[in-house]
Amino acid sequence: MSGLNALKLVTSRRQQGNSPQFARRQKLSSKLDEQIQLAKAQQSGAEFSPVKIRTIKDEATGESRKVEVPKKLKAWWWTGENGKLCITVRYGARTLEIVEGKNAIETDSIADVITSLQVIRTAVDSGELDKRIDAVMGAVKAGFSKEPTPSGRTTLKLPSKTA
Repeated sequence: MSGLNALKLVTSRRQQGNSPQFARRQKLSSKLDEQIQLAKAQQSGAEFSPVKIRTIKDEATGESRKVEVPKKLKAWWWTGENGKLCITVRYGARTLEIVEGKNAIETDSIADVITSLQVIRTAVDSGELDKRIDAVMGAVKAGFSKEPTPSGRTTLKLPSKTA
């Protein structure tokens, strides 16, 4: 019994799955990690190509096997008209507004891009951008609402792409 006294005993329940907000936060954080690695590779002059695992079925034998294939990764930054680098944060196919009415960050060098992406990742992990992520998700979900047509059939309304 004396060994149990050394332990900190509490009453707790295992959480049943993660909240959707936590899952969205994790998704954006992992994408930011990929962008940071891409920027570091560009800064050092190296190549960075993340891989994903796909299941491919062999035509001859009918056997399925898993192979690693490179992911298509597009940088979230570009050179603007004034010669400075601009960064946008993307959630899926949509651009995320970091603050109200501002969707890009302007930096001077690739080192500043890395620093900016790390600051954004810290903000995402702490939950500071949850309302912005929810706003983007709300716009996506609203685009998939079913609307009745005059013929009585329902159609899916796809979201429009905004520049």
